[in-house]
Amino acid sequence: MTAVPRDNRPDIADLLTFYASAGVDEALEDEPMNRFAEAASKPPERAPATVTPPTGEKGAALPRSTSVSRAEMGERQAAAPAVRAPSGTATVPDEAQAALARQLAMTAATLDELRQHMAAFDGCNLKYTAKNLVFADGNPNAAVMLVGEAPGRDEDIEGLPFVGRSGRLLDRMLAAIGLDRTSAYIANVIPWRPPGNRTPTPHETEICRPFIERQIELVNPKVLVNLGGPSAKTLLNTTEGILRLRGNWRVHTTASGIAIPAMPTLHPAYLLRTPAHKKLAWRDFLEVKAKLRALG
Repeated sequence: MTAVPRDNRPDIADLLTFYASAGVDEALEDEPMNRFAEAASKPPERAPATVTPPTGEKGAALPRSTSVSRAEMGERQAAAPAVRAPSGTATVPDEAQAALARQLAMTAATLDELRQHMAAFDGCNLKYTAKNLVFADGNPNAAVMLVGEAPGRDEDIEGLPFVGRSGRLLDRMLAAIGLDRTSAYIANVIPWRPPGNRTPTPHETEICRPFIERQIELVNPKVLVNLGGPSAKTLLNTTEGILRLRGNWRVHTTASGIAIPAMPTLHPAYLLRTPAHKKLAWRDFLEVKAKLRALG
Protein backbone atom coordinates (compact mmCIF):
# COMPACT_ATOMS: atom_id res chain seq x y z
CA MET A 1 0.00 0.00 0.00
CA THR A 2 1.40 3.40 -0.97
CA ALA A 3 1.74 5.77 1.97
CA VAL A 4 -0.31 8.96 1.76
CA PRO A 5 1.92 12.04 1.97
CA ARG A 6 1.33 13.86 5.24
CA ASP A 7 0.45 17.08 3.43
CA ASN A 8 -2.37 15.31 1.55
CA ARG A 9 -3.99 13.70 4.56
CA PRO A 10 -7.51 14.94 5.44
CA ASP A 11 -7.77 17.42 8.28
CA ILE A 12 -10.35 17.38 11.07
CA ALA A 13 -12.90 19.33 9.03
CA ASP A 14 -12.67 16.79 6.20
CA LEU A 15 -13.15 13.90 8.62
CA LEU A 16 -16.17 15.53 10.26
CA THR A 17 -17.70 16.18 6.84
CA PHE A 18 -17.16 12.52 5.92
CA TYR A 19 -18.74 11.31 9.15
CA ALA A 20 -21.75 13.61 8.66
CA SER A 21 -22.33 12.38 5.10
CA ALA A 22 -22.08 8.77 6.36
CA GLY A 23 -24.87 9.42 8.86
CA VAL A 24 -22.73 9.56 12.00
CA ASP A 25 -24.48 12.09 14.23
CA GLU A 26 -23.94 10.76 17.75
CA ALA A 27 -20.95 9.65 19.81
CA LEU A 28 -21.08 6.17 21.30
CA GLU A 29 -19.48 7.29 24.56
CA ASP A 30 -19.87 10.44 26.63
CA GLU A 31 -16.10 10.73 27.10
CA PRO A 32 -13.51 10.41 24.28
CA MET A 33 -11.40 7.25 24.36
CA ASN A 34 -7.78 7.02 23.22
CA ARG A 35 -7.47 3.61 21.58
CA PHE A 36 -3.75 4.12 20.91
CA ALA A 37 -3.08 4.59 24.62
CA GLU A 38 -4.99 1.39 25.34
CA ALA A 39 -2.90 -0.57 22.85
CA ALA A 40 0.36 0.78 24.27
CA SER A 41 -0.60 -0.20 27.84
CA LYS A 42 -1.40 -3.81 26.98
CA PRO A 43 1.37 -6.42 27.55
CA PRO A 44 2.73 -8.10 24.43
CA GLU A 45 0.91 -11.23 23.42
CA ARG A 46 2.68 -14.50 24.07
CA ALA A 47 3.03 -17.20 21.50
CA PRO A 48 0.53 -20.02 22.06
CA ALA A 49 1.97 -22.91 24.04
CA THR A 50 2.38 -26.27 22.36
CA VAL A 51 -0.22 -28.71 23.62
CA THR A 52 0.78 -32.38 23.84
CA PRO A 53 -2.01 -34.63 22.61
CA PRO A 54 -3.49 -36.77 25.41
CA THR A 55 -2.51 -40.43 25.42
CA GLY A 56 -4.39 -43.59 26.23
CA GLU A 57 -3.53 -46.22 28.81
CA LYS A 58 -0.63 -47.67 26.77
CA GLY A 59 0.78 -44.35 25.64
CA ALA A 60 -0.91 -44.34 22.26
CA ALA A 61 -2.11 -40.91 21.16
CA LEU A 62 -5.84 -40.49 21.24
CA PRO A 63 -7.49 -39.52 17.93
CA ARG A 64 -8.09 -35.83 17.36
CA SER A 65 -11.69 -34.70 17.49
CA THR A 66 -13.30 -34.68 14.06
CA SER A 67 -14.70 -31.47 12.61
CA VAL A 68 -18.38 -30.78 13.26
CA SER A 69 -20.55 -30.36 10.20
CA ARG A 70 -22.89 -27.40 9.82
CA ALA A 71 -25.89 -29.69 10.16
CA GLU A 72 -24.56 -31.13 13.43
CA MET A 73 -23.80 -27.63 14.71
CA GLY A 74 -27.34 -26.56 13.89
CA GLU A 75 -28.73 -29.58 15.78
CA ARG A 76 -26.59 -28.72 18.82
CA GLN A 77 -27.73 -25.10 18.78
CA ALA A 78 -31.34 -26.15 18.45
CA ALA A 79 -30.97 -28.53 21.40
CA ALA A 80 -29.27 -25.93 23.56
CA PRO A 81 -31.54 -24.03 25.97
CA ALA A 82 -32.58 -20.56 24.82
CA VAL A 83 -30.74 -17.74 26.55
CA ARG A 84 -32.93 -14.75 27.33
CA ALA A 85 -31.46 -11.33 27.91
CA PRO A 86 -32.06 -9.79 31.32
CA SER A 87 -34.92 -7.36 31.76
CA GLY A 88 -34.19 -3.87 30.44
CA THR A 89 -31.85 -4.93 27.63
CA ALA A 90 -32.55 -5.05 23.91
CA THR A 91 -33.72 -8.39 22.54
CA VAL A 92 -34.62 -9.65 19.10
CA PRO A 93 -38.38 -9.22 18.69
CA ASP A 94 -40.31 -12.45 18.23
CA GLU A 95 -43.85 -13.47 17.37
CA ALA A 96 -44.84 -13.29 21.04
CA GLN A 97 -43.99 -9.57 21.07
CA ALA A 98 -45.96 -9.00 17.86
CA ALA A 99 -48.94 -10.75 19.44
CA LEU A 100 -48.56 -8.60 22.56
CA ALA A 101 -48.50 -5.45 20.41
CA ARG A 102 -51.74 -6.54 18.72
CA GLN A 103 -53.37 -7.23 22.08
CA LEU A 104 -52.31 -3.89 23.56
CA ALA A 105 -53.48 -2.01 20.48
CA MET A 106 -56.90 -3.66 20.51
CA THR A 107 -57.48 -2.91 24.21
CA ALA A 108 -56.76 0.83 23.80
CA ALA A 109 -60.11 2.63 23.84
CA THR A 110 -58.64 6.12 23.42
CA LEU A 111 -55.55 7.74 21.94
CA ASP A 112 -54.25 8.47 25.44
CA GLU A 113 -54.54 4.79 26.37
CA LEU A 114 -52.80 3.81 23.14
CA ARG A 115 -49.95 6.19 23.87
CA GLN A 116 -49.58 4.75 27.38
CA HIS A 117 -49.51 1.19 26.01
CA MET A 118 -46.85 2.13 23.47
CA ALA A 119 -44.73 3.91 26.09
CA ALA A 120 -44.80 0.80 28.29
CA PHE A 121 -44.21 -1.66 25.43
CA ASP A 122 -40.70 -3.17 25.42
CA GLY A 123 -41.04 -5.57 22.52
CA CYS A 124 -39.33 -3.43 19.85
CA ASN A 125 -35.55 -3.01 19.91
CA LEU A 126 -35.81 0.51 18.51
CA LYS A 127 -37.14 1.75 21.84
CA TYR A 128 -33.74 1.10 23.48
CA THR A 129 -31.80 3.32 21.07
CA ALA A 130 -34.34 6.14 20.75
CA LYS A 131 -34.58 9.11 23.08
CA ASN A 132 -38.35 9.60 22.91
CA LEU A 133 -41.56 7.97 21.80
CA VAL A 134 -42.81 9.98 18.80
CA PHE A 135 -46.54 9.43 19.01
CA ALA A 136 -48.31 12.15 16.99
CA ASP A 137 -48.88 15.85 16.44
CA GLY A 138 -51.83 17.94 15.37
CA ASN A 139 -55.57 17.68 15.88
CA PRO A 140 -56.95 14.17 16.54
CA ASN A 141 -60.38 15.39 15.42
CA ALA A 142 -59.07 16.53 12.03
CA ALA A 143 -60.56 15.28 8.78
CA VAL A 144 -57.16 14.35 7.33
CA MET A 145 -54.44 12.16 8.84
CA LEU A 146 -50.91 11.96 7.42
CA VAL A 147 -48.64 8.99 8.16
CA GLY A 148 -44.91 8.81 7.43
CA GLU A 149 -42.42 6.01 8.05
CA ALA A 150 -40.26 6.76 11.12
CA PRO A 151 -38.88 9.70 13.12
CA GLY A 152 -35.54 11.31 12.35
CA ARG A 153 -33.02 12.94 14.65
CA ASP A 154 -34.96 16.17 15.22
CA GLU A 155 -38.20 14.27 15.79
CA ASP A 156 -36.50 11.95 18.27
CA ILE A 157 -35.19 14.90 20.27
CA GLU A 158 -38.50 16.79 20.39
CA GLY A 159 -40.82 13.76 20.55
CA LEU A 160 -42.95 15.08 17.67
CA PRO A 161 -43.24 13.90 14.06
CA PHE A 162 -42.04 16.02 11.13
CA VAL A 163 -40.29 18.87 12.92
CA GLY A 164 -37.03 18.91 10.93
CA ARG A 165 -36.42 20.09 7.36
CA SER A 166 -38.94 17.66 5.91
CA GLY A 167 -41.45 18.77 8.53
CA ARG A 168 -41.08 22.40 7.53
CA LEU A 169 -41.67 21.43 3.92
CA LEU A 170 -44.74 19.43 4.95
CA ASP A 171 -46.09 22.50 6.77
CA ARG A 172 -45.76 24.50 3.55
CA MET A 173 -47.47 21.73 1.57
CA LEU A 174 -50.37 21.71 4.02
CA ALA A 175 -50.61 25.51 3.94
CA ALA A 176 -50.87 25.37 0.14
CA ILE A 177 -54.22 23.57 0.45
CA GLY A 178 -55.46 25.62 3.40
CA LEU A 179 -54.42 23.27 6.25
CA ASP A 180 -52.01 23.38 9.17
CA ARG A 181 -51.26 21.32 12.28
CA THR A 182 -54.47 22.46 13.93
CA SER A 183 -56.51 20.99 11.06
CA ALA A 184 -54.47 17.85 10.38
CA TYR A 185 -53.18 14.89 12.41
CA ILE A 186 -49.67 13.56 11.79
CA ALA A 187 -48.06 10.27 12.86
CA ASN A 188 -45.58 7.59 11.73
CA VAL A 189 -45.72 3.85 11.19
CA ILE A 190 -42.68 3.47 13.49
CA PRO A 191 -42.85 5.57 16.68
CA TRP A 192 -39.14 5.24 17.59
CA ARG A 193 -36.18 6.53 15.60
CA PRO A 194 -34.05 3.77 14.04
CA PRO A 195 -30.37 4.31 14.97
CA GLY A 196 -28.51 6.37 12.39
CA ASN A 197 -31.81 6.94 10.53
CA ARG A 198 -31.47 3.51 8.97
CA THR A 199 -34.46 1.87 7.28
CA PRO A 200 -36.64 -0.08 9.74
CA THR A 201 -36.51 -3.84 9.22
CA PRO A 202 -39.65 -5.70 8.10
CA HIS A 203 -39.80 -7.33 11.55
CA GLU A 204 -39.68 -3.96 13.30
CA THR A 205 -42.43 -2.69 11.01
CA GLU A 206 -44.64 -5.68 11.77
CA ILE A 207 -44.09 -5.21 15.50
CA CYS A 208 -45.29 -1.59 15.26
CA ARG A 209 -48.03 -2.09 12.65
CA PRO A 210 -50.86 -2.82 15.17
CA PHE A 211 -50.22 0.49 16.95
CA ILE A 212 -50.47 2.70 13.86
CA GLU A 213 -53.48 0.77 12.56
CA ARG A 214 -55.28 1.26 15.88
CA GLN A 215 -54.23 4.91 15.90
CA ILE A 216 -55.84 5.42 12.49
CA GLU A 217 -58.97 3.60 13.67
CA LEU A 218 -59.29 5.81 16.77
CA VAL A 219 -58.75 9.04 14.82
CA ASN A 220 -61.10 7.84 12.06
CA PRO A 221 -60.14 10.54 9.52
CA LYS A 222 -62.11 11.21 6.38
CA VAL A 223 -58.91 11.02 4.32
CA LEU A 224 -55.59 9.26 4.94
CA VAL A 225 -52.39 10.52 3.29
CA ASN A 226 -49.50 8.06 3.08
CA LEU A 227 -46.22 9.98 3.01
CA GLY A 228 -43.73 7.80 1.15
CA GLY A 229 -43.51 4.23 -0.05
CA PRO A 230 -43.01 2.45 3.30
CA SER A 231 -46.15 4.00 4.78
CA ALA A 232 -48.18 3.18 1.66
CA LYS A 233 -46.91 -0.40 1.43
CA THR A 234 -47.55 -1.09 5.12
CA LEU A 235 -51.01 0.44 5.42
CA LEU A 236 -52.33 -0.36 1.94
CA ASN A 237 -50.93 -3.91 1.78
CA THR A 238 -49.18 -3.44 -1.55
CA THR A 239 -45.75 -4.04 -3.00
CA GLU A 240 -45.90 -1.34 -5.69
CA GLY A 241 -43.38 1.48 -5.68
CA ILE A 242 -44.44 4.93 -4.58
CA LEU A 243 -44.00 6.47 -8.05
CA ARG A 244 -46.61 4.01 -9.35
CA LEU A 245 -48.85 4.37 -6.30
CA ARG A 246 -48.88 8.14 -5.93
CA GLY A 247 -51.74 10.15 -7.32
CA ASN A 248 -54.14 7.20 -7.28
CA TRP A 249 -56.79 6.82 -4.59
CA ARG A 250 -56.59 3.64 -2.57
CA VAL A 251 -58.50 2.38 0.47
CA HIS A 252 -57.28 1.63 3.98
CA THR A 253 -59.67 -0.69 5.80
CA THR A 254 -59.63 -0.64 9.60
CA ALA A 255 -60.05 -3.69 11.83
CA SER A 256 -63.67 -2.70 12.39
CA GLY A 257 -64.30 -2.66 8.63
CA ILE A 258 -64.32 1.11 8.04
CA ALA A 259 -62.99 2.04 4.60
CA ILE A 260 -60.93 5.25 4.54
CA PRO A 261 -59.88 6.86 1.22
CA ALA A 262 -56.07 6.95 1.08
CA MET A 263 -53.80 9.04 -1.12
CA PRO A 264 -50.20 7.80 -1.41
CA THR A 265 -47.77 10.62 -2.14
CA LEU A 266 -44.06 11.39 -2.05
CA HIS A 267 -42.32 11.85 1.27
CA PRO A 268 -41.11 15.41 2.00
CA ALA A 269 -37.58 14.10 2.61
CA TYR A 270 -37.60 12.64 -0.91
CA LEU A 271 -38.81 15.96 -2.30
CA LEU A 272 -35.90 17.75 -0.62
CA ARG A 273 -33.54 15.42 -2.48
CA THR A 274 -35.55 15.52 -5.74
CA PRO A 275 -37.18 18.98 -5.96
CA ALA A 276 -38.26 18.36 -9.57
CA HIS A 277 -40.92 15.97 -8.23
CA LYS A 278 -42.56 18.59 -6.02
CA LYS A 279 -45.03 19.16 -8.85
CA LEU A 280 -46.20 15.55 -8.46
CA ALA A 281 -46.81 15.99 -4.74
CA TRP A 282 -48.63 19.25 -5.47
CA ARG A 283 -51.07 17.38 -7.72
CA ASP A 284 -51.60 14.76 -5.01
CA PHE A 285 -52.37 17.40 -2.39
CA LEU A 286 -54.83 19.07 -4.75
CA GLU A 287 -56.59 15.69 -4.98
CA VAL A 288 -56.72 15.58 -1.17
CA LYS A 289 -58.20 19.09 -1.07
CA ALA A 290 -60.86 18.14 -3.61
CA LYS A 291 -61.71 14.93 -1.73
CA LEU A 292 -62.10 16.78 1.57
CA ARG A 293 -64.38 19.30 -0.11
CA ALA A 294 -66.47 16.51 -1.65
CA LEU A 295 -66.80 14.69 1.68
CA GLY A 296 -67.83 17.89 3.45
